[in-house]
Amino acid sequence: MPAGTTAVIGSIATDHLMHFPGRFADHLVADRLNRVSLSFLVDDLVVHRGGVGANIAFGMGVLGQRPVLVGAVGADFAGYRAILERHGVDCGGVLTVESAHTPRFTCTTDDDQCQLASFYPGAMTETKNIALAPIVERYGTELVMVCASDPDAMVAQTEEARSLGVPFAADPSQQLPRLDGDQCRSLVDGATYLFTNEYELELLIRKTGWDSDEITGRVGLRVTTLSDRGVDIVGRDGTALHVGVVPARTIADPTGVGDGFRAGFLAGGNGGLGLERAAQLGALVATLVLETNGAQEWVIDADTDVARLREAYGEEAAADIEPVLCAALT
Repeated sequence: MPAGTTAVIGSIATDHLMHFPGRFADHLVADRLNRVSLSFLVDDLVVHRGGVGANIAFGMGVLGQRPVLVGAVGADFAGYRAILERHGVDCGGVLTVESAHTPRFTCTTDDDQCQLASFYPGAMTETKNIALAPIVERYGTELVMVCASDPDAMVAQTEEARSLGVPFAADPSQQLPRLDGDQCRSLVDGATYLFTNEYELELLIRKTGWDSDEITGRVGLRVTTLSDRGVDIVGRDGTALHVGVVPARTIADPTGVGDGFRAGFLAGGNGGLGLERAAQLGALVATLVLETNGAQEWVIDADTDVARLREAYGEEAAADIEPVLCAALT
């Protein structure tokens, strides 16, 4: 796995998270889905820092890395920036757009952990004006992580990474509904890593016209998260690995769980772990996020977390991961 500075390009947002005390499915009329008009009375609202790019960079920073966050924000970002920087994130790649608001994610979760969400891009539309070359030169970037952001920016920055000869990871996630087939193919082809969940993989198959084997053949590693069934890692070199979850003790909020996995996986690789151990660290972080309200509110407790790794994966795995986990606390 590549080691060195990672540039994380993606949305930087505030999350407005609500809870509906019931099941969305109970209120959907099967033969009227083309005329959906629903309002859900929620019983809770919390506001947290979020955005996929910021969540991943935050997680890597907590784990002792020094990622470079790349994205566009509004004039209201100063407080958020200070918190990210305190947690090890370099915001030198963040563009401030004085005339816009920082993006906003609004999400309602029901009792089945199903979610209805919307995203206001705000300043994010200016992400396409950020050039990668100066960032790569300044930081010696060895991996560019292209996450959900402005669709045109995602394509342009993937192409720029290719032209610069810098390995890139593709994580289209929440923007897949907005991307057309050509854009999806452009984002995926030649990626060192492709991150999706299993639903997103099916959507990507539909949009690209490539089956899962062809997608795998066009990337270094296909990393597919499977919710409470763990993660599959498949490579064109024949790699086939499944890693289970670290069992959750409670479920607070699923927002940002996938971002937490990516942060742990990449930080583990940068910290010298192999694929399986990096995925196990990612699974731990994903569970810590799941157990916490807010994608950036989780913390490391070395003794407790090593014990949880031991319970989930065994003594050898815990011993291998412990130095990387504890290094984050020094």
